Amino acid sequence: MRMTFSRLLILTCGLLLAACFPAGTVAVTATPRPPTPTPLQTPTIVWFPPTATPSPPPVRTLPPTPDMLTGLGTLIASDDFTDPDEWDTAVSDQGSASVSRERLTLAVQPGVYMVSLQRQMVLGDFYAEITARPSLCRGADEYGFLVRASAATYYRFSLNCNGQVHAARISVSKRYILHEPVMSGDVPPGAPGEVRIGVWAAGSELRLFLNGRFQFSITDKTISSGSVGVFARAAGETPVTVTFSDLDVRSVEYFPPTRTPVP
Repeated sequence: MRMTFSRLLILTCGLLLAACFPAGTVAVTATPRPPTPTPLQTPTIVWFPPTATPSPPPVRTLPPTPDMLTGLGTLIASDDFTDPDEWDTAVSDQGSASVSRERLTLAVQPGVYMVSLQRQMVLGDFYAEITARPSLCRGADEYGFLVRASAATYYRFSLNCNGQVHAARISVSKRYILHEPVMSGDVPPGAPGEVRIGVWAAGSELRLFLNGRFQFSITDKTISSGSVGVFARAAGETPVTVTFSDLDVRSVEYFPPTRTPVP
């Protein structure tokens, strides 16, 4: 049999391998395996990530709202507007002040300022309230309450039909501004309307209230006592008509706090 060179080479290699291993040993050729692919890592989604818990802010204790109607006493006077002789009344082409049906009515023509004072009361420290009802009023037209009043001097708390309120001292036809006009939601914006005007007076301090709500405070030592009154002024080109009723006066016993001395 003829043997090719390639078969002779294979046979020779086989004999050489057999000589390298002991008898009974089977030579096994390992079959190489492809490397196992590393699986791609899928990112884990955190639907509700943890957050730092904020520390609660410190609780601040607010001081109590001061009671502005301090020292109120008993009812010392009232007026139901049934006696015309207790008020200044007048009638002219420029205006009128009249008492009827338990009301005092002031009616003035454009450019006219009219005052009516209560003739029986003399008050120092007090809290007085009166109801005002404007029926003809617009723009800068004014009406309001007078306290510690005489024919020549008084404190005037004014409401205008633009919704503002302010205060002044009147001394012999001169006006001294004590509080500039400020807007107030308690002032009727025009007419018709209704508002309860209150003035608390103790010593040199006077406080204004509208519908029981504090508006502002003024300090002035010029006038210490007097009566109460009302007024109306037509600032524009149309008349003004305002009625007043239900006057109540209470005593006030108030001593201002002593200031803490500064070392």
